[in-house]
Amino acid sequence: MSTATLTPPASPTAPVLPPLGTRCVLTIADLPRFPRLLPSGEVRWELHDGVPVPMSPPGYVHGKAALKIAAQLLSQGEQRGYGEAGDEIAVVLRRNPDRVVGVDALFVAKASLPAQLSPEGYLLTIPAIVLEVRSKNDTQPEIEAKVQEYLAASVVVVWVADPELRTVTAYRANQPATVFAASDTLTADGVIPGFAVPVADLLPAT
Repeated sequence: MSTATLTPPASPTAPVLPPLGTRCVLTIADLPRFPRLLPSGEVRWELHDGVPVPMSPPGYVHGKAALKIAAQLLSQGEQRGYGEAGDEIAVVLRRNPDRVVGVDALFVAKASLPAQLSPEGYLLTIPAIVLEVRSKNDTQPEIEAKVQEYLAASVVVVWVADPELRTVTAYRANQPATVFAASDTLTADGVIPGFAVPVADLLPAT
Protein backbone atom coordinates (compact mmCIF):
# COMPACT_ATOMS: atom_id res chain seq x y z
CA MET A 1 0.00 0.00 0.00
CA SER A 2 3.09 2.21 -0.22
CA THR A 3 2.87 5.12 -2.64
CA ALA A 4 5.45 5.58 -5.37
CA THR A 5 6.62 9.06 -6.35
CA LEU A 6 7.44 8.68 -10.02
CA THR A 7 5.74 10.50 -12.88
CA PRO A 8 5.35 8.15 -15.88
CA PRO A 9 6.48 9.33 -19.28
CA ALA A 10 3.95 9.69 -22.05
CA SER A 11 3.90 6.93 -24.64
CA PRO A 12 1.80 6.11 -27.71
CA THR A 13 -0.16 3.49 -25.80
CA ALA A 14 -0.58 5.36 -22.51
CA PRO A 15 -2.77 8.37 -21.70
CA VAL A 16 -1.03 11.70 -21.19
CA LEU A 17 -1.17 12.06 -17.43
CA PRO A 18 -1.41 15.34 -15.53
CA PRO A 19 1.08 16.07 -12.73
CA LEU A 20 0.46 13.75 -9.79
CA GLY A 21 -1.85 15.18 -7.18
CA THR A 22 -3.73 17.46 -9.58
CA ARG A 23 -7.45 17.22 -10.21
CA CYS A 24 -8.43 15.51 -13.45
CA VAL A 25 -11.28 13.59 -15.03
CA LEU A 26 -9.75 10.14 -15.52
CA THR A 27 -12.03 7.13 -15.04
CA ILE A 28 -11.68 3.41 -14.53
CA ALA A 29 -11.73 3.02 -18.34
CA ASP A 30 -8.34 4.78 -18.44
CA LEU A 31 -6.56 2.46 -16.00
CA PRO A 32 -5.85 -0.44 -18.40
CA ARG A 33 -3.90 1.96 -20.65
CA PHE A 34 -1.55 3.14 -17.90
CA PRO A 35 2.09 1.96 -18.16
CA ARG A 36 2.87 -0.98 -15.88
CA LEU A 37 6.64 -0.73 -16.25
CA LEU A 38 8.72 2.40 -15.73
CA PRO A 39 12.52 2.78 -15.95
CA SER A 40 12.60 2.39 -12.17
CA GLY A 41 10.58 -0.83 -12.20
CA GLU A 42 7.04 -2.17 -11.96
CA VAL A 43 4.19 0.11 -10.93
CA ARG A 44 0.48 -0.30 -10.28
CA TRP A 45 -2.21 2.37 -10.30
CA GLU A 46 -5.13 3.51 -8.20
CA LEU A 47 -7.60 6.32 -8.85
CA HIS A 48 -8.33 8.76 -6.06
CA ASP A 49 -11.51 10.47 -7.22
CA GLY A 50 -10.16 10.67 -10.76
CA VAL A 51 -6.56 11.44 -9.79
CA PRO A 52 -4.04 8.72 -10.77
CA VAL A 53 -1.85 7.47 -7.93
CA PRO A 54 1.11 5.15 -8.69
CA MET A 55 1.64 2.32 -6.19
CA SER A 56 4.80 0.31 -5.75
CA PRO A 57 4.43 -3.50 -5.77
CA PRO A 58 4.39 -5.23 -2.37
CA GLY A 59 7.55 -6.53 -0.78
CA TYR A 60 8.18 -10.11 0.29
CA VAL A 61 6.92 -9.83 3.89
CA HIS A 62 3.87 -7.83 2.79
CA GLY A 63 3.03 -10.34 0.06
CA LYS A 64 3.46 -13.37 2.31
CA ALA A 65 1.13 -11.90 4.95
CA ALA A 66 -1.53 -11.12 2.34
CA LEU A 67 -1.23 -14.61 0.86
CA LYS A 68 -1.63 -16.36 4.23
CA ILE A 69 -4.75 -14.40 5.11
CA ALA A 70 -6.23 -14.80 1.63
CA ALA A 71 -5.66 -18.56 1.92
CA GLN A 72 -7.68 -18.64 5.15
CA LEU A 73 -10.51 -16.65 3.56
CA LEU A 74 -10.50 -19.20 0.75
CA SER A 75 -10.41 -22.35 2.92
CA GLN A 76 -12.68 -21.19 5.76
CA GLY A 77 -14.94 -18.93 3.75
CA GLU A 78 -15.26 -19.76 0.06
CA GLN A 79 -14.74 -23.51 0.30
CA ARG A 80 -17.40 -23.72 3.03
CA GLY A 81 -19.93 -21.88 0.87
CA TYR A 82 -20.03 -18.52 2.64
CA GLY A 83 -18.89 -16.41 -0.31
CA GLU A 84 -15.85 -15.83 -2.51
CA ALA A 85 -12.28 -14.87 -1.61
CA GLY A 86 -9.65 -13.10 -3.67
CA ASP A 87 -6.33 -11.29 -3.47
CA GLU A 88 -4.68 -8.35 -5.24
CA ILE A 89 -7.97 -7.15 -6.72
CA ALA A 90 -8.93 -3.67 -7.90
CA VAL A 91 -12.15 -2.55 -6.22
CA VAL A 92 -14.31 0.38 -7.34
CA LEU A 93 -15.43 2.10 -4.13
CA ARG A 94 -17.40 4.89 -5.81
CA ARG A 95 -18.05 6.50 -9.19
CA ASN A 96 -18.19 10.02 -10.65
CA PRO A 97 -15.45 10.76 -9.75
CA ASP A 98 -14.01 7.27 -9.71
CA ARG A 99 -12.24 5.82 -6.69
CA VAL A 100 -10.36 2.58 -7.42
CA VAL A 101 -8.20 0.86 -4.81
CA GLY A 102 -5.94 -2.16 -4.97
CA VAL A 103 -6.93 -4.53 -2.15
CA ASP A 104 -4.44 -7.02 -0.68
CA ALA A 105 -7.20 -9.58 -0.03
CA LEU A 106 -10.98 -9.59 0.24
CA PHE A 107 -14.08 -11.66 0.83
CA VAL A 108 -17.42 -11.15 -0.91
CA ALA A 109 -20.32 -12.54 1.13
CA LYS A 110 -22.68 -15.07 -0.44
CA ALA A 111 -25.58 -12.61 -0.26
CA SER A 112 -23.67 -10.27 -2.62
CA LEU A 113 -22.96 -12.90 -5.27
CA PRO A 114 -22.62 -13.08 -8.19
CA ALA A 115 -19.93 -10.44 -8.07
CA GLN A 116 -20.48 -7.51 -10.42
CA LEU A 117 -17.53 -6.39 -12.56
CA SER A 118 -16.82 -3.31 -14.62
CA PRO A 119 -16.08 -3.78 -18.35
CA GLU A 120 -12.39 -3.54 -17.40
CA GLY A 121 -12.73 -6.43 -14.95
CA TYR A 122 -12.61 -4.41 -11.73
CA LEU A 123 -14.82 -5.41 -8.82
CA LEU A 124 -17.95 -3.26 -8.44
CA THR A 125 -19.48 -5.37 -5.66
CA ILE A 126 -18.40 -4.07 -2.26
CA PRO A 127 -16.67 -6.84 -0.29
CA ALA A 128 -17.72 -7.78 3.24
CA ILE A 129 -14.08 -8.11 4.34
CA VAL A 130 -11.12 -6.10 3.08
CA LEU A 131 -7.51 -6.72 4.10
CA GLU A 132 -4.82 -4.06 4.03
CA VAL A 133 -1.28 -5.11 4.94
CA ARG A 134 0.61 -2.22 6.44
CA SER A 135 3.88 -1.26 4.80
CA LYS A 136 6.74 0.35 6.71
CA ASN A 137 6.15 3.80 5.19
CA ASP A 138 2.36 3.85 5.79
CA THR A 139 1.44 6.46 8.38
CA GLN A 140 -1.38 5.95 10.86
CA PRO A 141 -3.43 8.86 9.42
CA GLU A 142 -3.12 7.31 5.94
CA ILE A 143 -4.26 3.94 7.25
CA GLU A 144 -7.20 5.40 9.12
CA ALA A 145 -8.29 7.51 6.15
CA LYS A 146 -8.37 4.45 3.89
CA VAL A 147 -10.21 2.41 6.52
CA GLN A 148 -12.89 5.10 6.71
CA GLU A 149 -13.25 5.03 2.93
CA TYR A 150 -13.89 1.28 3.03
CA LEU A 151 -16.40 1.57 5.85
CA ALA A 152 -18.19 4.45 4.11
CA ALA A 153 -18.52 2.20 1.04
CA SER A 154 -20.30 -0.42 3.24
CA VAL A 155 -17.43 -2.84 3.83
CA VAL A 156 -18.43 -4.75 6.98
CA VAL A 157 -14.98 -5.26 8.47
CA VAL A 158 -11.55 -3.96 7.49
CA TRP A 159 -8.51 -5.90 8.66
CA VAL A 160 -5.21 -4.02 8.88
CA ALA A 161 -2.37 -6.49 9.30
CA ASP A 162 0.93 -5.19 10.67
CA PRO A 163 3.70 -7.76 10.05
CA GLU A 164 6.18 -5.79 12.15
CA LEU A 165 3.97 -5.60 15.25
CA ARG A 166 2.36 -8.98 14.48
CA THR A 167 -1.15 -7.61 14.95
CA VAL A 168 -4.38 -7.53 12.97
CA THR A 169 -6.66 -4.59 13.77
CA ALA A 170 -10.33 -5.07 12.88
CA TYR A 171 -12.37 -1.97 12.08
CA ARG A 172 -16.17 -1.88 11.90
CA ALA A 173 -18.50 1.08 11.42
CA ASN A 174 -19.51 2.85 14.64
CA GLN A 175 -17.48 0.48 16.81
CA PRO A 176 -14.10 0.73 18.53
CA ALA A 177 -11.27 -0.99 16.69
CA THR A 178 -10.30 -4.45 17.93
CA VAL A 179 -6.61 -5.36 18.01
CA PHE A 180 -5.74 -9.06 17.66
CA ALA A 181 -2.22 -9.69 18.95
CA ALA A 182 0.03 -12.61 18.00
CA SER A 183 -1.34 -14.60 20.94
CA ASP A 184 -4.98 -14.05 19.85
CA THR A 185 -7.25 -15.84 17.39
CA LEU A 186 -8.57 -13.78 14.49
CA THR A 187 -12.33 -14.16 13.88
CA ALA A 188 -14.78 -12.85 11.29
CA ASP A 189 -17.98 -12.63 13.32
CA GLY A 190 -21.07 -11.80 11.31
CA VAL A 191 -19.39 -12.56 7.98
CA ILE A 192 -17.82 -16.05 8.05
CA PRO A 193 -19.33 -18.31 10.74
CA GLY A 194 -16.69 -20.27 12.60
CA PHE A 195 -13.75 -18.45 11.04
CA ALA A 196 -10.80 -18.73 13.40
CA VAL A 197 -7.05 -18.64 12.87
CA PRO A 198 -4.19 -17.77 15.25
CA VAL A 199 -2.61 -14.45 14.36
CA ALA A 200 0.79 -16.04 15.02
CA ASP A 201 0.16 -18.37 12.07
CA LEU A 202 -0.63 -15.45 9.78
CA LEU A 203 2.19 -13.15 10.89
CA PRO A 204 5.11 -15.30 12.04
CA ALA A 205 8.07 -13.78 13.83
CA THR A 206 10.88 -12.74 11.47
